[in-house]
Amino acid sequence: KIKSLKLKNENYGNQWDDEVFDHWDYKDFKNSPAWNHGWISMDCALYDSRDNRVYLGITSFANDIFKAYDRGTGEFIDLGYADIANEFDAKFHRSLVKASDGTLYGAIALLHDCDRYFDAPGGAIVKYDPSTGEISKLSIPIPHVYIQSLVIDNDRGMLYGQCLAPEYAFSYNLATGEVKTLGLLGSGYGGMAQGENIVIDDEGCVWFTWSLTRAWQSAPGVDANRLCKYDPVQDKMIFFQEGLPKIDGSHGFEKPEAFFNFGDGAIFASGGNGSLYRVNTQSGVAERVFTPVADRPSRLSSLVKTEDGVAYGVTGRAGKCNLLKVNYSTGSCEILDEIKDMDGETLWQCHDIVVTNDNTLYICENDNPFRSSYLWEVTL
Repeated sequence: KIKSLKLKNENYGNQWDDEVFDHWDYKDFKNSPAWNHGWISMDCALYDSRDNRVYLGITSFANDIFKAYDRGTGEFIDLGYADIANEFDAKFHRSLVKASDGTLYGAIALLHDCDRYFDAPGGAIVKYDPSTGEISKLSIPIPHVYIQSLVIDNDRGMLYGQCLAPEYAFSYNLATGEVKTLGLLGSGYGGMAQGENIVIDDEGCVWFTWSLTRAWQSAPGVDANRLCKYDPVQDKMIFFQEGLPKIDGSHGFEKPEAFFNFGDGAIFASGGNGSLYRVNTQSGVAERVFTPVADRPSRLSSLVKTEDGVAYGVTGRAGKCNLLKVNYSTGSCEILDEIKDMDGETLWQCHDIVVTNDNTLYICENDNPFRSSYLWEVTL
């Protein structure tokens, strides 16, 4: 059973192509009442079984970036983010995490351009207490720099983040508030080095991607995108000279898109038109497991493990997406139904996915150029 849940239902027709694309910049969107208060993108989700809510990180030119979907009432809930909002607060990208005590943490990402660098304060770490509704900003780890992804190590009481722009990696100590810059992930010479998220492996190391510069060439090269990890025991960033092998077997590495940890000692990464790779956490060597869809544009931005020992994600993009069932222990996958609601509306693309304790999936649709993105509910 597939259902689309609409926080906003504005339809923009072909405006993205004809009026906006290659014409507007950040200030145009901010100054447009329709886009500023209408268009949104669903970027990340976190399910909390205690209150049966799906917490949502949202892209919004109006800075309205934090909501929850209450499964009991079937309503979207405002969480009071307006009380702490800054005009440059654009989204929670992939940065909603839960501490052992139930506190939620998020981090703010950007939409503005570098000409506003000194006007914008930087991405803050946001704290939210679901039991009281109290919301606050704890810290801006790096002034004027914003945060794309966040993970939490509850054993060490640490948050780890990756930034844009520049692409710093950092840590934040929840007990002391100490911030440490762990390294730089990319120079921007060949585009963004990072993928959609970061992940902690079973040994507590935090996995990122990094990219070569090769400033003496006209481009960084087909093997520029590589893997790295921060080891908290050594307090050191380890840069591997390995990446995700090209799906056609040619020289070079695919750009990693997302990381996953299913608790079996390895980590998994996606890249190369939605392919899945298994990564050895000691050597950084990756082996391709499968490519679900090879003949049309696809991605695999999120996978979520269910209680039956398999994982679910979404393959495809650009309005033609299918539910994907992955048996990561055997390296097999099964393409299931197209994600389409009863009205024939289709999922544009998936950015994040969570599962509830009654095996219902919630899929964050993002960057739909024709309408506001939806939260999709899939009952398995």
